[in-house]
Amino acid sequence: MTGPRGIVELTLETDDRAAMERFYVSVLGLETLDRQADRTWLKAGEEARLGLWCPGRKEFGDRGGRHVHFALSVPAGALDGIAAAARAAGLDTQDPVRHEGGDRSLYLCDPEGNVVEAWDYFEAGDGADHGVGGLAGS
Repeated sequence: MTGPRGIVELTLETDDRAAMERFYVSVLGLETLDRQADRTWLKAGEEARLGLWCPGRKEFGDRGGRHVHFALSVPAGALDGIAAAARAAGLDTQDPVRHEGGDRSLYLCDPEGNVVEAWDYFEAGDGADHGVGGLAGS
């Protein structure tokens, strides 16, 4: 049996889709794929999308969730530009932090208070050398 290849979809619940979409598009550079009456879909990499959902039940018994933290993989050298975009959008953010393995992360809060990590894990240090397997000790 083959396991999953990765996350294809993640949904966040929001009372203000416009503010959330502005954040993810202008600060993190995601592309808007589709807008529907109760949700917006953003491209989050080559094979993943991020859903911004209004509160309430959806088909298949789904509803958006309140996530404490998730990380988005970013290319090498992208973190300083994301930090600058966040500051230009009026967000209070710190500089990227360097981890023991040589990779760096930038932590931001979206308009709903979700902690979004922009992480160059697969571009530098242990992540570039070992991929997801390098996360085992984290």
